Amino acid sequence: MKRLPTLFEAISTILFMGLVVLIGFGILHYPIQPLLIIAAVYASFIAIRVGLTWEDLQDGITKRLATAMPAIYIIFAVGILIGTWMYSGTVPALIYYGLETINPTYFLVTAFVITAVTSVATGTAWGSVGTAGIALMAIANEMNIPIGMVAGVVIAGGVFGDKMSPLSDTTNLAALVTKVNIFRHIQHMMWTTIPASIIGLIVWFIAGLQFDAKNVESKRINELLSNIDTAFNLNFWVWVPVIVIVLGISIGKPTVPMMLLSSLVAMFVGVFNNGFEIVDAFNVTMQGFNINMTGLAESDASSSMVELLKRGGIMSMTEIVVTIFCGYAFAGIVEASGSLKVILTTISSKVSKDSHLILVTIAGSLILVFAAGVASVVIIMIGVLLMDMYNERNLDRVNLSRTLEDCGTMVLPFIPWGTSGIYYRDLLGVSLGDFFWWAVPCYLCVFFAAFYGITGIGIKKVKTNA
Repeated sequence: MKRLPTLFEAISTILFMGLVVLIGFGILHYPIQPLLIIAAVYASFIAIRVGLTWEDLQDGITKRLATAMPAIYIIFAVGILIGTWMYSGTVPALIYYGLETINPTYFLVTAFVITAVTSVATGTAWGSVGTAGIALMAIANEMNIPIGMVAGVVIAGGVFGDKMSPLSDTTNLAALVTKVNIFRHIQHMMWTTIPASIIGLIVWFIAGLQFDAKNVESKRINELLSNIDTAFNLNFWVWVPVIVIVLGISIGKPTVPMMLLSSLVAMFVGVFNNGFEIVDAFNVTMQGFNINMTGLAESDASSSMVELLKRGGIMSMTEIVVTIFCGYAFAGIVEASGSLKVILTTISSKVSKDSHLILVTIAGSLILVFAAGVASVVIIMIGVLLMDMYNERNLDRVNLSRTLEDCGTMVLPFIPWGTSGIYYRDLLGVSLGDFFWWAVPCYLCVFFAAFYGITGIGIKKVKTNA
Protein backbone atom coordinates (compact mmCIF):
# COMPACT_ATOMS: atom_id res chain seq x y z
CA MET A 1 0.00 0.00 0.00
CA LYS A 2 1.65 3.27 -1.09
CA ARG A 3 1.87 6.19 1.33
CA LEU A 4 3.34 9.66 1.06
CA PRO A 5 6.83 9.96 2.51
CA THR A 6 7.29 11.85 5.76
CA LEU A 7 8.81 15.30 5.54
CA PHE A 8 12.09 13.89 6.89
CA GLU A 9 12.13 11.13 4.27
CA ALA A 10 11.33 13.60 1.50
CA ILE A 11 13.97 16.12 2.50
CA SER A 12 16.57 13.40 3.07
CA THR A 13 16.53 12.47 -0.64
CA ILE A 14 17.51 16.03 -1.60
CA LEU A 15 20.05 16.39 1.22
CA PHE A 16 21.67 13.03 0.42
CA MET A 17 22.04 13.90 -3.25
CA GLY A 18 23.47 17.34 -2.43
CA LEU A 19 25.95 15.85 0.06
CA VAL A 20 27.11 13.11 -2.31
CA VAL A 21 27.62 15.56 -5.18
CA LEU A 22 29.27 18.19 -2.97
CA ILE A 23 31.81 15.77 -1.49
CA GLY A 24 32.30 13.44 -4.43
CA PHE A 25 32.19 15.92 -7.31
CA GLY A 26 33.01 19.24 -5.69
CA ILE A 27 35.78 18.17 -3.28
CA LEU A 28 37.11 14.79 -4.43
CA HIS A 29 36.52 15.48 -8.16
CA TYR A 30 34.98 12.06 -8.85
CA PRO A 31 32.95 11.68 -12.07
CA ILE A 32 29.46 12.98 -11.47
CA GLN A 33 27.62 10.17 -13.28
CA PRO A 34 28.17 7.39 -10.68
CA LEU A 35 27.47 9.90 -7.89
CA LEU A 36 24.07 10.63 -9.38
CA ILE A 37 23.38 6.91 -9.62
CA ILE A 38 24.28 6.54 -5.91
CA ALA A 39 21.81 9.35 -5.12
CA ALA A 40 19.19 7.54 -7.22
CA VAL A 41 19.80 4.34 -5.25
CA TYR A 42 19.09 6.16 -1.97
CA ALA A 43 15.98 7.76 -3.49
CA SER A 44 14.90 4.26 -4.55
CA PHE A 45 15.30 3.07 -0.95
CA ILE A 46 12.91 5.82 0.24
CA ALA A 47 10.52 5.08 -2.63
CA ILE A 48 10.38 1.37 -1.73
CA ARG A 49 9.78 2.30 1.93
CA VAL A 50 6.65 4.21 0.93
CA GLY A 51 5.35 1.27 -1.10
CA LEU A 52 6.59 1.71 -4.68
CA THR A 53 7.64 -1.28 -6.74
CA TRP A 54 10.54 -1.49 -9.19
CA GLU A 55 8.03 -1.13 -12.02
CA ASP A 56 6.80 2.13 -10.46
CA LEU A 57 10.37 3.41 -10.31
CA GLN A 58 10.97 2.50 -13.94
CA ASP A 59 7.81 4.36 -14.93
CA GLY A 60 8.93 7.42 -12.96
CA ILE A 61 12.35 7.42 -14.61
CA THR A 62 10.83 6.91 -18.05
CA LYS A 63 8.37 9.79 -17.59
CA ARG A 64 11.13 12.12 -16.43
CA LEU A 65 13.42 11.12 -19.32
CA ALA A 66 10.55 11.78 -21.72
CA THR A 67 10.58 15.42 -20.59
CA ALA A 68 14.31 15.56 -21.31
CA MET A 69 14.01 14.42 -24.92
CA PRO A 70 13.44 17.92 -26.39
CA ALA A 71 16.61 19.07 -24.60
CA ILE A 72 18.52 16.05 -25.89
CA TYR A 73 17.37 16.78 -29.45
CA ILE A 74 18.71 20.33 -29.06
CA ILE A 75 22.02 19.05 -27.64
CA PHE A 76 22.59 16.76 -30.63
CA ALA A 77 21.49 19.53 -33.02
CA VAL A 78 23.98 21.92 -31.38
CA GLY A 79 26.74 19.31 -31.81
CA ILE A 80 25.95 19.08 -35.53
CA LEU A 81 25.66 22.87 -35.79
CA ILE A 82 29.07 23.51 -34.22
CA GLY A 83 30.77 20.95 -36.47
CA THR A 84 29.18 22.23 -39.66
CA TRP A 85 29.68 25.92 -38.77
CA MET A 86 33.36 25.11 -38.33
CA TYR A 87 33.31 23.36 -41.71
CA SER A 88 31.64 26.32 -43.44
CA GLY A 89 34.02 28.85 -41.86
CA THR A 90 31.24 30.61 -39.93
CA VAL A 91 32.76 30.22 -36.45
CA PRO A 92 36.33 30.85 -37.72
CA ALA A 93 35.02 34.06 -39.36
CA LEU A 94 33.51 35.18 -36.06
CA ILE A 95 36.87 34.59 -34.39
CA TYR A 96 38.82 36.25 -37.20
CA TYR A 97 36.84 39.49 -37.22
CA GLY A 98 36.50 39.43 -33.44
CA LEU A 99 40.27 39.33 -32.99
CA GLU A 100 40.65 42.19 -35.45
CA THR A 101 38.02 44.49 -33.98
CA ILE A 102 37.30 43.79 -30.27
CA ASN A 103 39.22 45.86 -27.75
CA PRO A 104 40.46 43.63 -24.88
CA THR A 105 39.44 46.27 -22.31
CA TYR A 106 35.79 46.08 -23.39
CA PHE A 107 35.83 42.40 -24.29
CA LEU A 108 33.69 41.18 -21.37
CA VAL A 109 30.98 43.78 -21.95
CA THR A 110 31.05 43.08 -25.70
CA ALA A 111 30.84 39.31 -25.11
CA PHE A 112 27.69 39.69 -23.01
CA VAL A 113 26.02 41.93 -25.58
CA ILE A 114 26.86 39.59 -28.47
CA THR A 115 25.58 36.43 -26.76
CA ALA A 116 22.52 38.22 -25.37
CA VAL A 117 21.53 39.58 -28.78
CA THR A 118 22.15 36.18 -30.39
CA SER A 119 20.09 34.45 -27.73
CA VAL A 120 17.19 36.92 -27.96
CA ALA A 121 17.19 36.53 -31.76
CA THR A 122 17.18 32.72 -31.66
CA GLY A 123 15.45 32.02 -28.34
CA THR A 124 18.08 29.46 -27.34
CA ALA A 125 20.83 29.94 -24.78
CA TRP A 126 22.50 26.67 -25.75
CA GLY A 127 22.66 27.59 -29.42
CA SER A 128 24.06 31.07 -28.79
CA VAL A 129 26.69 29.82 -26.32
CA GLY A 130 27.55 26.90 -28.63
CA THR A 131 28.24 29.23 -31.57
CA ALA A 132 28.95 32.86 -30.64
CA GLY A 133 30.05 31.78 -27.16
CA ILE A 134 32.64 29.33 -28.47
CA ALA A 135 34.03 31.98 -30.81
CA LEU A 136 34.28 34.46 -27.94
CA MET A 137 36.03 31.89 -25.74
CA ALA A 138 38.60 31.33 -28.49
CA ILE A 139 39.15 35.08 -28.89
CA ALA A 140 39.56 35.48 -25.11
CA ASN A 141 42.12 32.69 -25.03
CA GLU A 142 44.25 34.51 -27.60
CA MET A 143 43.91 37.76 -25.62
CA ASN A 144 45.00 36.05 -22.38
CA ILE A 145 41.65 36.76 -20.70
CA PRO A 146 40.73 34.02 -18.13
CA ILE A 147 38.32 31.58 -19.72
CA GLY A 148 36.34 31.09 -16.50
CA MET A 149 35.58 34.80 -16.46
CA VAL A 150 34.51 34.76 -20.11
CA ALA A 151 32.44 31.60 -19.65
CA GLY A 152 30.42 33.30 -16.90
CA VAL A 153 29.78 36.28 -19.14
CA VAL A 154 28.69 34.32 -22.23
CA ILE A 155 26.51 32.01 -20.12
CA ALA A 156 24.85 35.07 -18.57
CA GLY A 157 24.30 36.51 -22.03
CA GLY A 158 22.84 33.26 -23.31
CA VAL A 159 20.48 32.88 -20.35
CA PHE A 160 19.41 36.55 -20.69
CA GLY A 161 18.04 35.81 -24.15
CA ASP A 162 16.59 32.48 -23.12
CA LYS A 163 14.60 34.34 -20.48
CA MET A 164 13.62 37.48 -22.40
CA SER A 165 13.01 36.19 -25.92
CA PRO A 166 9.42 35.54 -27.04
CA LEU A 167 10.90 32.64 -29.04
CA SER A 168 12.24 30.87 -25.92
CA ASP A 169 10.55 27.65 -24.77
CA THR A 170 10.78 28.51 -21.04
CA THR A 171 9.42 32.02 -21.63
CA ASN A 172 6.43 30.66 -23.50
CA LEU A 173 5.92 27.87 -20.96
CA ALA A 174 5.93 30.25 -17.97
CA ALA A 175 3.36 32.50 -19.65
CA LEU A 176 1.24 29.51 -20.68
CA VAL A 177 1.20 27.78 -17.28
CA THR A 178 0.38 30.96 -15.35
CA LYS A 179 -2.15 32.10 -17.99
CA VAL A 180 -0.63 35.52 -18.69
CA ASN A 181 0.14 37.29 -21.95
CA ILE A 182 3.70 36.49 -23.01
CA PHE A 183 4.62 40.13 -23.65
CA ARG A 184 3.25 41.19 -20.24
CA HIS A 185 5.37 38.38 -18.79
CA ILE A 186 8.51 39.63 -20.59
CA GLN A 187 7.80 43.23 -19.62
CA HIS A 188 7.43 42.30 -15.93
CA MET A 189 10.68 40.30 -16.00
CA MET A 190 12.53 43.53 -16.78
CA TRP A 191 12.14 44.47 -13.08
CA THR A 192 14.71 41.84 -12.16
CA THR A 193 16.61 41.15 -15.39
CA ILE A 194 17.54 44.72 -16.36
CA PRO A 195 19.03 45.86 -13.01
CA ALA A 196 20.82 42.51 -12.61
CA SER A 197 22.30 42.87 -16.09
CA ILE A 198 23.31 46.51 -15.52
CA ILE A 199 25.19 45.50 -12.36
CA GLY A 200 26.81 42.70 -14.36
CA LEU A 201 27.91 45.14 -17.07
CA ILE A 202 29.46 47.41 -14.43
CA VAL A 203 31.33 44.48 -12.86
CA TRP A 204 32.56 43.27 -16.25
CA PHE A 205 33.61 46.77 -17.31
CA ILE A 206 35.66 47.23 -14.13
CA ALA A 207 37.17 43.75 -14.48
CA GLY A 208 38.04 44.48 -18.10
CA LEU A 209 40.16 47.50 -17.22
CA GLN A 210 43.01 45.13 -16.37
CA PHE A 211 43.14 43.89 -19.98
CA ASP A 212 44.59 45.96 -22.80
CA ALA A 213 46.61 45.53 -25.98
CA LYS A 214 49.76 45.02 -23.89
CA ASN A 215 48.34 41.72 -22.62
CA VAL A 216 47.89 40.45 -26.16
CA GLU A 217 50.58 38.38 -27.86
CA SER A 218 50.44 39.99 -31.30
CA LYS A 219 52.65 37.38 -32.94
CA ARG A 220 50.40 34.48 -31.82
CA ILE A 221 47.24 36.30 -32.93
CA ASN A 222 48.70 37.24 -36.31
CA GLU A 223 49.71 33.62 -36.85
CA LEU A 224 46.16 32.45 -36.04
CA LEU A 225 44.61 35.08 -38.34
CA SER A 226 46.93 33.98 -41.14
CA ASN A 227 45.99 30.30 -40.62
CA ILE A 228 42.26 31.08 -40.70
CA ASP A 229 42.63 33.22 -43.81
CA THR A 230 44.54 30.40 -45.55
CA ALA A 231 42.16 27.60 -44.56
CA PHE A 232 38.82 29.35 -45.20
CA ASN A 233 37.40 31.60 -47.87
CA LEU A 234 35.99 34.38 -45.67
CA ASN A 235 33.29 36.10 -47.70
CA PHE A 236 29.52 36.64 -47.65
CA TRP A 237 28.74 32.92 -47.92
CA VAL A 238 30.15 32.05 -44.49
CA TRP A 239 27.34 34.14 -42.96
CA VAL A 240 24.51 32.39 -44.80
CA PRO A 241 24.11 29.62 -42.14
CA VAL A 242 23.62 32.38 -39.52
CA ILE A 243 21.10 34.20 -41.69
CA VAL A 244 19.13 30.98 -42.26
CA ILE A 245 18.73 30.13 -38.57
CA VAL A 246 17.94 33.71 -37.47
CA LEU A 247 15.34 34.23 -40.18
CA GLY A 248 13.77 30.83 -39.66
CA ILE A 249 13.40 31.11 -35.89
CA SER A 250 12.28 34.76 -36.09
CA ILE A 251 9.25 33.76 -38.18
CA GLY A 252 8.29 31.09 -35.67
CA LYS A 253 9.87 27.94 -37.06
CA PRO A 254 10.92 25.27 -34.49
CA THR A 255 14.47 25.54 -33.17
CA VAL A 256 15.80 22.05 -33.90
CA PRO A 257 14.66 21.86 -37.56
CA MET A 258 16.14 25.31 -38.19
CA MET A 259 19.44 24.26 -36.60
CA LEU A 260 19.54 21.23 -38.88
CA LEU A 261 18.64 23.31 -41.95
CA SER A 262 21.38 25.80 -41.06
CA SER A 263 23.80 22.87 -40.70
CA LEU A 264 22.82 21.54 -44.12
CA VAL A 265 23.44 24.97 -45.66
CA ALA A 266 26.80 25.11 -43.85
CA MET A 267 27.76 21.76 -45.41
CA PHE A 268 27.13 23.20 -48.90
CA VAL A 269 29.11 26.33 -48.04
CA GLY A 270 32.05 24.22 -46.88
CA VAL A 271 32.07 22.21 -50.10
CA PHE A 272 31.45 24.94 -52.69
CA ASN A 273 32.97 27.98 -50.98
CA ASN A 274 35.93 26.46 -49.13
CA GLY A 275 36.55 23.54 -51.49
CA PHE A 276 36.49 20.91 -48.73
CA GLU A 277 35.82 17.20 -49.36
CA ILE A 278 32.16 16.17 -49.53
CA VAL A 279 32.79 13.14 -47.32
CA ASP A 280 34.04 15.47 -44.57
CA ALA A 281 30.75 17.37 -44.72
CA PHE A 282 29.11 14.23 -43.36
CA ASN A 283 31.96 13.32 -41.03
CA VAL A 284 31.73 16.63 -39.15
CA THR A 285 28.14 15.90 -38.16
CA MET A 286 29.28 12.86 -36.17
CA GLN A 287 32.94 13.30 -35.28
CA GLY A 288 33.31 17.07 -35.50
CA PHE A 289 35.78 19.21 -37.43
CA ASN A 290 39.58 19.04 -37.37
CA ILE A 291 42.54 20.80 -39.00
CA ASN A 292 43.18 18.00 -41.52
CA MET A 293 39.87 18.73 -43.28
CA THR A 294 41.19 22.14 -44.34
CA GLY A 295 44.15 20.73 -46.24
CA LEU A 296 46.58 22.21 -43.73
CA ALA A 297 48.88 19.80 -41.91
CA GLU A 298 49.06 20.14 -38.14
CA SER A 299 52.76 20.92 -38.46
CA ASP A 300 51.94 23.93 -40.70
CA ALA A 301 49.32 25.39 -38.36
CA SER A 302 49.64 27.08 -34.98
CA SER A 303 48.65 25.16 -31.86
CA SER A 304 45.82 27.67 -31.36
CA MET A 305 44.45 26.85 -34.81
CA VAL A 306 44.59 23.10 -34.20
CA GLU A 307 42.75 23.34 -30.87
CA LEU A 308 40.31 25.92 -32.16
CA LEU A 309 38.96 23.78 -34.99
CA LYS A 310 38.72 20.48 -33.09
CA ARG A 311 35.06 20.85 -32.09
CA GLY A 312 31.52 19.73 -32.73
CA GLY A 313 29.75 16.58 -33.86
CA ILE A 314 27.13 14.38 -32.21
CA MET A 315 29.77 12.24 -30.49
CA SER A 316 31.12 15.28 -28.62
CA MET A 317 27.74 15.52 -26.88
CA THR A 318 27.44 11.91 -25.69
CA GLU A 319 28.90 12.53 -22.22
CA ILE A 320 26.38 15.33 -21.70
CA VAL A 321 23.49 13.03 -22.63
CA VAL A 322 24.76 10.18 -20.41
CA THR A 323 24.93 12.56 -17.45
CA ILE A 324 21.40 13.75 -18.16
CA PHE A 325 20.18 10.15 -18.07
CA CYS A 326 21.86 9.60 -14.69
CA GLY A 327 20.50 12.83 -13.25
CA TYR A 328 17.00 12.21 -14.52
CA ALA A 329 16.98 8.74 -12.98
CA PHE A 330 17.30 10.45 -9.59
CA ALA A 331 14.72 13.14 -10.45
CA GLY A 332 12.21 10.59 -11.75
CA ILE A 333 12.41 8.45 -8.61
CA VAL A 334 12.14 11.44 -6.25
CA GLU A 335 9.07 12.69 -8.10
CA ALA A 336 7.44 9.25 -8.29
CA SER A 337 7.88 8.70 -4.55
CA GLY A 338 5.96 11.89 -3.76
CA SER A 339 8.94 13.53 -2.04
CA LEU A 340 8.73 16.72 -4.08
CA LYS A 341 4.99 16.99 -3.45
CA VAL A 342 5.47 16.67 0.31
CA ILE A 343 8.20 19.33 0.41
CA LEU A 344 6.29 21.84 -1.72
CA THR A 345 2.98 21.29 0.09
CA THR A 346 4.66 21.79 3.47
CA ILE A 347 6.27 25.03 2.31
CA SER A 348 3.09 26.44 0.74
CA SER A 349 1.08 25.76 3.92
CA LYS A 350 3.08 28.47 5.74
CA VAL A 351 1.79 31.35 3.61
CA SER A 352 0.00 34.18 5.46
CA LYS A 353 1.26 37.33 3.67
CA ASP A 354 1.97 38.43 0.11
CA SER A 355 5.67 38.53 0.91
CA HIS A 356 5.47 34.98 2.27
CA LEU A 357 3.91 33.79 -0.99
CA ILE A 358 6.68 35.34 -3.09
CA LEU A 359 9.35 33.86 -0.80
CA VAL A 360 7.63 30.45 -0.90
CA THR A 361 7.66 30.65 -4.72
CA ILE A 362 11.40 31.41 -4.60
CA ALA A 363 12.20 28.66 -2.09
CA GLY A 364 10.04 26.07 -3.84
CA SER A 365 11.51 26.92 -7.25
CA LEU A 366 15.09 26.67 -5.98
CA ILE A 367 14.45 23.35 -4.21
CA LEU A 368 12.76 21.89 -7.25
CA VAL A 369 15.28 23.17 -9.80
CA PHE A 370 18.14 21.71 -7.75
CA ALA A 371 16.28 18.42 -7.46
CA ALA A 372 15.14 18.12 -11.07
CA GLY A 373 17.85 20.15 -12.84
CA VAL A 374 15.43 21.52 -15.43
CA ALA A 375 13.31 24.69 -15.59
CA SER A 376 10.22 23.16 -17.18
CA VAL A 377 9.50 21.02 -14.11
CA VAL A 378 9.78 24.07 -11.86
CA ILE A 379 7.51 26.18 -14.03
CA ILE A 380 4.83 23.51 -14.33
CA MET A 381 4.78 22.18 -10.76
CA ILE A 382 5.24 25.44 -8.83
CA GLY A 383 3.06 27.37 -11.28
CA VAL A 384 0.15 24.94 -11.00
CA LEU A 385 0.54 24.50 -7.23
CA LEU A 386 0.61 28.22 -6.33
CA MET A 387 -1.43 29.94 -9.06
CA ASP A 388 -4.71 29.81 -7.10
CA MET A 389 -3.00 31.31 -4.05
CA TYR A 390 -1.91 34.31 -6.15
CA ASN A 391 -5.49 34.72 -7.37
CA GLU A 392 -6.86 34.54 -3.81
CA ARG A 393 -4.49 37.27 -2.63
CA ASN A 394 -5.23 39.51 -5.67
CA LEU A 395 -1.63 39.25 -6.81
CA ASP A 396 -1.21 39.51 -10.57
CA ARG A 397 0.02 36.21 -11.94
CA VAL A 398 2.87 38.00 -13.77
CA ASN A 399 4.54 38.08 -10.34
CA LEU A 400 4.40 34.29 -10.33
CA SER A 401 5.58 33.86 -13.94
CA ARG A 402 8.49 36.25 -13.37
CA THR A 403 9.62 34.57 -10.16
CA LEU A 404 9.47 31.13 -11.77
CA GLU A 405 11.99 32.27 -14.37
CA ASP A 406 14.13 34.26 -11.91
CA CYS A 407 14.58 31.17 -9.73
CA GLY A 408 14.32 28.52 -12.43
CA THR A 409 15.69 29.55 -15.82
CA MET A 410 18.38 31.87 -14.39
CA VAL A 411 19.95 29.40 -11.93
CA LEU A 412 20.08 26.38 -14.23
CA PRO A 413 23.78 26.91 -15.16
CA PHE A 414 24.72 26.51 -11.47
CA ILE A 415 23.40 22.96 -11.10
CA PRO A 416 26.22 20.49 -11.90
CA TRP A 417 23.82 17.58 -12.47
CA GLY A 418 21.25 19.58 -14.45
CA THR A 419 21.06 19.68 -18.23
CA SER A 420 22.34 23.25 -18.51
CA GLY A 421 25.11 22.82 -15.95
CA ILE A 422 26.35 19.69 -17.72
CA TYR A 423 26.08 21.32 -21.14
CA TYR A 424 28.03 24.47 -20.29
CA ARG A 425 30.71 22.61 -18.31
CA ASP A 426 31.47 20.13 -21.09
CA LEU A 427 31.02 22.50 -24.03
CA LEU A 428 33.16 25.33 -22.65
CA GLY A 429 35.55 23.18 -20.63
CA VAL A 430 35.05 25.11 -17.38
CA SER A 431 33.92 24.13 -13.89
CA LEU A 432 31.19 25.77 -11.83
CA GLY A 433 33.83 27.27 -9.56
CA ASP A 434 35.52 28.90 -12.56
CA PHE A 435 32.49 30.77 -13.90
CA PHE A 436 30.00 31.10 -11.01
CA TRP A 437 30.89 34.58 -9.73
CA TRP A 438 31.18 36.01 -13.23
CA ALA A 439 27.64 34.98 -14.30
CA VAL A 440 26.43 37.97 -12.28
CA PRO A 441 22.81 38.38 -13.53
CA CYS A 442 22.09 34.69 -13.05
CA TYR A 443 22.26 34.86 -9.26
CA LEU A 444 21.34 38.53 -8.82
CA CYS A 445 17.88 37.89 -10.31
CA VAL A 446 17.15 35.64 -7.32
CA PHE A 447 18.17 38.40 -4.89
CA PHE A 448 16.08 40.99 -6.72
CA ALA A 449 13.09 38.62 -6.70
CA ALA A 450 13.44 38.22 -2.91
CA PHE A 451 13.97 41.98 -2.38
CA TYR A 452 10.84 42.87 -4.36
CA GLY A 453 8.86 40.18 -2.55
CA ILE A 454 9.83 41.50 0.88
CA THR A 455 9.48 45.23 0.10
CA GLY A 456 6.51 45.02 -2.28
CA ILE A 457 8.40 47.02 -4.91
CA GLY A 458 7.65 45.78 -8.42
CA ILE A 459 4.84 43.51 -7.17
CA LYS A 460 1.77 44.03 -9.33
CA LYS A 461 -1.67 43.77 -7.73
CA VAL A 462 -4.93 42.96 -9.47
CA LYS A 463 -7.35 45.88 -9.39
CA THR A 464 -10.64 44.98 -7.72
CA ASN A 465 -13.93 46.86 -7.72
CA ALA A 466 -14.65 48.44 -4.33
